[in-house]
Amino acid sequence: MPRGSSPKRERQYEHILDAERERGVPEDRAEEIAARTVNKERARSGEAKNASRLSKTDISSQRRAGYRRTHGGSGRTRDQLYEEAKQRNIAGRSHMTKSQLERALR
Repeated sequence: MPRGSSPKRERQYEHILDAERERGVPEDRAEEIAARTVNKERARSGEAKNASRLSKTDISSQRRAGYRRTHGGSGRTRDQLYEEAKQRNIAGRSHMTKSQLERALR
């Protein structure tokens, strides 16, 4: 957690960390998930100094988690998949649908 985080964000971090541990996620991965989730919520609410465009425009982490619980799947948006494909230099990514991007990234 960043220095000077609010008590609310500290509680949120601990809650997410505990939930990930209960699911059996390794400790370092659970810490990463909790930190990323809290930092994204900080960016969405204007608490962070710098926020990426995707952090501000993407659906909230809680909404994605709810969708994932009811529908299954990765829960990542097409924009997120596209950014990862861009980092991995996957050819033809701009013409791919969400499902095609998911397959290409596997």
